[in-house]
Amino acid sequence: MNEVLVYVFASLLAMALFIFVFFPSQERGEAVEKTRLAYLYERKDVIYENLRDLNFEHKSGKFSDADFETMRSSMEAEAARVLAEIETLEMVKA
Repeated sequence: MNEVLVYVFASLLAMALFIFVFFPSQERGEAVEKTRLAYLYERKDVIYENLRDLNFEHKSGKFSDADFETMRSSMEAEAARVLAEIETLEMVKA
């Protein structure tokens, strides 16, 4: 009798886990819509972080001077484009 209860309990537990894993609740949070300005600020932060990482890796000897200069100038150009667009959008917003 006890063995039957153990099997029933284990089966119920397995079914509950199956339902929990494969049929999630329908409650979903609303997705937050990002503005172009918010995206650009995030992109600016990422570019600055990448520039810091690039400087560190160059100082540690991972990049040659030529490679470092090429990558740095590319990242700085992208940062300039992002900053210019941020400035334009902020002027329009004001």
